[in-house]
Amino acid sequence: MIDLHAHSNASDGSDSPADFARLAASAGLAAVALTDHDTVEGLAEATEEADRLGLRLVPGCELSCEVDVGAMHLIVLFVDARPSPLVGRLGALQAARDTRNERIVERLQAEGFDITLAEVLAEAGSGSVGRPHIAAVLVEKGHVSSITEAFDLWLARGRPGYVERDRLTPAEAIDLVHASRGVAVLAHPFTLDLDEARLAAFLEELADTGLDGVEVAYGRYRPDERRSLGRLAERLGLCPSGGSDYHGRYKPDLSLGTGLGDLHVPDEWLDALEERRPTV
Repeated sequence: MIDLHAHSNASDGSDSPADFARLAASAGLAAVALTDHDTVEGLAEATEEADRLGLRLVPGCELSCEVDVGAMHLIVLFVDARPSPLVGRLGALQAARDTRNERIVERLQAEGFDITLAEVLAEAGSGSVGRPHIAAVLVEKGHVSSITEAFDLWLARGRPGYVERDRLTPAEAIDLVHASRGVAVLAHPFTLDLDEARLAAFLEELADTGLDGVEVAYGRYRPDERRSLGRLAERLGLCPSGGSDYHGRYKPDLSLGTGLGDLHVPDEWLDALEERRPTV
């Protein structure tokens, strides 16, 4: 069993990269991908601990893409912290993320919330700062009752504290991934908010652009949704992938490797994805 979509506190998870690797090993995973948002900073620590434990750590990250519908994320696999076109671009994306966090805090302050950027930075520790850290501070100070409520009322797209962020176009992201010898997988496809026919057409366009795979087995998806996505991936010649989207205490219902409890990602999916890696 493997998990190809999970996060540490190098971005918006709660576990250190080393603790993340230890948790994956204790869960009995044969391999796990660390896919933090817009950063590869946690990979060295996670890989060192995974090597010590005899666990395969697949290096990667998760990218946000600019689309006209819903929200689109790409899981990147087999790209580590060594210099590459993608890693070079991540620096600019991280700077934009920092500016965005400042603006979100300012908006919440304007709404009357007692919250400071210093508190958010303290919550994040040494990792990349994201909205889950802001949500955690809102919970800690009693402004909301849960991380989910913080997003639903204040931090999700269209809510008062939401601020847009710099994103890559899908074509730009896929090109950067391939130029860095990685593979690109569409994460949680239903966040695109497309019906079945439009999702199939959109995925076909992405496949023509060079998309390698689609996250068929996502931690929160029902079995029938996973089967539907599996059929679509097969029809379009895309590799199936899957993962929990584990974030530790920021998404406490999702467990590493098993998601809500019924997730199973076959080992052979990783082999097929690795075969899609560009050779040059």
